[in-house]
Amino acid sequence: MSHWWLIPAGCCASFVLTGLLRKYALARQLIDVPNTRSSHTVATPRGGGGAIVFTFLVALMILFQMELISTGSFSALGGAGALVALVGFIDDHGHIAARWRLAGHFLAGIWVLFWVGGMPVLSLFGFILESGWITTTLALFYLVWVLNLYNFMDGIDGLASVEAICACLGICVLYWVTGHGDLVWPPLLLAVSVTGFLIWNFPPAKIFMGDAGSGFLGIVLGVFSLQAAWASPDFFWAWLILLGVFIVDSTFTLIRRLARGEKIYQAHRSHAYQFAARQFGHHLPVTLAVGAINLFWLVPLAFCVVRFRMDGAMVLCIAYAPLLVLALKFHAGERERQADFR
Repeated sequence: MSHWWLIPAGCCASFVLTGLLRKYALARQLIDVPNTRSSHTVATPRGGGGAIVFTFLVALMILFQMELISTGSFSALGGAGALVALVGFIDDHGHIAARWRLAGHFLAGIWVLFWVGGMPVLSLFGFILESGWITTTLALFYLVWVLNLYNFMDGIDGLASVEAICACLGICVLYWVTGHGDLVWPPLLLAVSVTGFLIWNFPPAKIFMGDAGSGFLGIVLGVFSLQAAWASPDFFWAWLILLGVFIVDSTFTLIRRLARGEKIYQAHRSHAYQFAARQFGHHLPVTLAVGAINLFWLVPLAFCVVRFRMDGAMVLCIAYAPLLVLALKFHAGERERQADFR
């Protein structure tokens, strides 16, 4: 039986569900009202990411029933994704203290590592990092960080959606050309689920993703990268390269804010992409630029790692170097100037 019907079905389902969630958000007054910490200027409903969550989890169950994914993969993705989405959903409808959100995120990460089997052996600049409790602990913090950075980077129209689609479709190509077609379906269907939502979220956005959607994407992409690392360590480096725009901007911004003693859990708009959006006066150029960076810079470099077996850590440094320059150019992590509050 052909499985390709899942692609149009998933996209249509996500599109329709996003429209229904928009009506729900408007009826319940789940609206993001612009303030001095916002990157948007028009009050917009939020919570549309629930369509991504529902569509992908249903697709995941279908893949499991068709025996296209293992029990471990299904449990890791479904369990952690559902938990993170639930925490985000509650936060979207009210407020959860940062410590409790973080506790939920760590619980999701522990759940993932249990089913995935921890962190596999990796090579770092020629040195072998053996699998053990140290690397597994690092993997836990990595999962929590990817989850949260995705939330941090979901600040302008279409950005988080475009990043997820580019990363997922990019890795699908890499899986296919290296003979790992069995890994393609989960990221492909996540990309499809996000595409249906993006139709509503593309600049100017008619609905926002919300914490439920952004956190869900972060943890799922993190799980993808660890699962792929067990198939081939090169894939882990490929994932880190493909997510480079988000990793560099969010990490560099975090480090700068920590150095100033700022509370990192407080809302702000000092990421490079936020400064860039204000400089250009529109979200669209920034979102399209991120897509272009992924397509013409990061995907080819990730291809070099998995196809030509180039050193993953070395190529990662090459990939991140110009991204760091862009972060500096667009003032990532700098204190917001008074002129920016408009």
